[in-house]
Amino acid sequence: MTFKLVRFLVRFVMALIAKVEVIGLEKVPPGSFILAANHLGRLDSAVLLAVLDREDIIMPIAEKYKNHPIFGLLGRGVNAIWLNRFDVDLQAMRQILARMEKGGLMVIAPEGTRSKTEALQPGKPGVAFLAAKSGYPVLPVALTGTQDRLVLENLKHLHRTKITAVVGEPIYVEAPRGSGREAALQAATDDIMRQIAAMLPEDYRGVYA
Repeated sequence: MTFKLVRFLVRFVMALIAKVEVIGLEKVPPGSFILAANHLGRLDSAVLLAVLDREDIIMPIAEKYKNHPIFGLLGRGVNAIWLNRFDVDLQAMRQILARMEKGGLMVIAPEGTRSKTEALQPGKPGVAFLAAKSGYPVLPVALTGTQDRLVLENLKHLHRTKITAVVGEPIYVEAPRGSGREAALQAATDDIMRQIAAMLPEDYRGVYA
């Protein structure tokens, strides 16, 4: 399955089950950047894939979906990088950085996994590490309406789900080498998460309220 076919299928399905509104699309920069979004449900990646008119997307996906009959097929179609979320996956990190060196749009969820509370969880420093290492700016994006519970409930009643994506201003990350780097990366990650929180309704802000 090719990237273009995957995008066509995703856009077709999303048009049937959801009404997507993007606020601030004009803030999306050209060239290479990291798109960092909150992670509410399985539709998060589909929303971003549908609204971004780019084919150079670098998308890490949880390894547990690699052999899934649907998500595995779609992941291979977009040339995803399979990522172990529970350990430091150095092999996946090397693949990501190698792809980023060639340019492109990196999509990442700093929380690392879907939120069980439907609100923000603590962000992991991987997003800041990749930004500092590559020099890419980070574009914060706040998603609402993609939580699995809500989508499934609407599907049962044949209702389309209202999904909103709000785009923030690009953020550049710098981190010192050696002593203090780890703390600086976490501080930069928290700043990115606070920018996302500021664009979310209060109930979605979680630990960054």
